[in-house]
Amino acid sequence: MTSLKEFLTYNRVTSSAPCRIDSGGTWDIKALAIPSAGAEPTTVNMALNLRTSIVLSPYKEGWVRVFSDGFPQGETFPKDKLPFDTGFGLFFAASSHFGFHGLKVRIRSHSPVKSAMGGSSTALVALIKALAKVSAGLGGRKLSKREILFLAYNIEDGVSGGNCGLQDQCAAVYGGVHQWRWRYGTGTIPFEKEALLDPKGQKELSKRLLVAYSGKSHISSRTNRKWVNDFLSGHTRAGWLEANEIVTHLARAIREQNWEEAAHLVKQELSLRRKITPEALIPITEKMVAQAERTGCGARFSGAGAGGSLWALGETEDIRRLRKKWEETLAPVRGAGILDCKVDPAGVN
Repeated sequence: MTSLKEFLTYNRVTSSAPCRIDSGGTWDIKALAIPSAGAEPTTVNMALNLRTSIVLSPYKEGWVRVFSDGFPQGETFPKDKLPFDTGFGLFFAASSHFGFHGLKVRIRSHSPVKSAMGGSSTALVALIKALAKVSAGLGGRKLSKREILFLAYNIEDGVSGGNCGLQDQCAAVYGGVHQWRWRYGTGTIPFEKEALLDPKGQKELSKRLLVAYSGKSHISSRTNRKWVNDFLSGHTRAGWLEANEIVTHLARAIREQNWEEAAHLVKQELSLRRKITPEALIPITEKMVAQAERTGCGARFSGAGAGGSLWALGETEDIRRLRKKWEETLAPVRGAGILDCKVDPAGVN
């Protein structure tokens, strides 16, 4: 292993990556996508400029320290005893993969902790980018975006024991607004990526988006596990396939900037999701969805829901009216509120 204490004393290394909101999430998990290849499994996601940043600094020889804003304590371990099953295990695994010690990793996120916006995956992508910069500075080769993407995904999928999706890492690496078609069972690239909007279109979409944090954190692995099991058993499979078709139409509506149709399709998918994933909505997000729909917008939970964040899509005047309603609803809830953000055209840097 290589100590970074001296290198980081003279070189400040930083990186950052965007979080995301999505529709069609969970289809990026292999357990759903591979058996359903004929249905063209797809996810639409939008990177947001609520970026997660990484700062690397020197630390004691033979040790690695990781800490993050929003967590009361960090974790510090010697290089030969780095744990991969703790709260910061993913980040120790990344440091171990590169063979580095003598460093301190600071994580700072502009999205709320455990807000269902892909936070841990985003942070891991940003950390790998930072570690890759160091590796290149020490004479190693640079990593491409695709290599960063697959390394981040495989670390997370491997350390967690499987059933991880890929969409969080994709949004963090590439930014923008994309439709992803999941093709795990064919060839070497497990997805087909299509950019739905150019920078001008992204600005138009941003005017019609509203994102809020419910004040209740979530644990996606627990919810996703139930959804995967229900799909594998066949109990909810028909509903999942119908939802996938709706998301395919949503991608087309966004590409064509048909915002009225896109809002309708978001509403339609959420209606179906209520049946196949009822635990994704909690009382406050259920209330906020109803407010959005009465205002003429479509609204949806982000990620696996069950708390976390909610986003809405509608015409600009409808979004302005909805913003006031959501602000009133969230005002009494500690930690909750509207997240001022827009589509981020850039990925990890």
